[in-house]
Amino acid sequence: MPLLAEAAHATDALPIETLQSDSQALIQGRSKHFNWVLVIWLTVFHLGAVAALFFFSWTALAIAVALWVAAQNVGIAMCYHRLLTHRGYATSRWVEYAMAVCGTLAMQGGPIYWVAVHRLHHQLTDREGDPHSPRDGGWWSHMGWLLLGTLRNRNVLLKRYAPDLARDRFYVWLSKYHWVPAVVLGVGLYLAGGWSWMLWGIFLRATLGLHATWLVNSATHMWGSRRFETKDDSRNTWWVALLTGGEGWHNNHHAHPVSSSHGMAWYELDVNYWGIRMLGLMGLARRIKVVGPEAGPARILHG
Repeated sequence: MPLLAEAAHATDALPIETLQSDSQALIQGRSKHFNWVLVIWLTVFHLGAVAALFFFSWTALAIAVALWVAAQNVGIAMCYHRLLTHRGYATSRWVEYAMAVCGTLAMQGGPIYWVAVHRLHHQLTDREGDPHSPRDGGWWSHMGWLLLGTLRNRNVLLKRYAPDLARDRFYVWLSKYHWVPAVVLGVGLYLAGGWSWMLWGIFLRATLGLHATWLVNSATHMWGSRRFETKDDSRNTWWVALLTGGEGWHNNHHAHPVSSSHGMAWYELDVNYWGIRMLGLMGLARRIKVVGPEAGPARILHG
């Protein structure tokens, strides 16, 4: 991938000893100690998600659904993944930045960290160093790698896998203060609709969203069908695709990472790609790259 090549190029001038040391530092390993900050944070959010069930209202449900679309579909899938990580299409800066802010509402970290970890995953898929391979255990690939993994959010070496974002002052700021938009949103929801709106719009929605994203790391490397004979264990898992708006067509994605479309058959529902196409029709997205099951060079839409 071009951006991985750029990340590699950024290390060309470094001494070989430094490169070897950095490489070892980025290899995901098992720590003897929990990441207790994350353990406490996830515990609070899971408890908040359970509490939300006792504060149901139809308006709270509507807010949770709307924020799910904004955070999971627009923020994580369309922006963090298909736009920032793989550059499957292009947008103007203000659209890209707005979508990235939506991504922070998913509570999955800032853009530099998320993009760097995902590019590292693609470079080392299901091999030593992959941050979350089921070959190290199903639970590990789902969430164990976050709780006990040695690869942490503040590892400055990860920036070498996202040099394009690390050069952008907005992304540097957003990565440092990625929690601010969610806090502001949470306060606003509480003031406007009380505990019901906040618990459903923040705690329940974000907790379910985390598990949906983690299922792409775990389930789609264990269960499903394979259209392409890739060198990894990626699979197309229909029920994960339904939960995530198309991210579950993971074997398709690993075969053609640059493609904005992950669904490659009429029955492979890809809502996230529909969103990208809608942006294209509105004049907000261009150079949308699409690869079909026949492979070959990507078609460029709205070039």
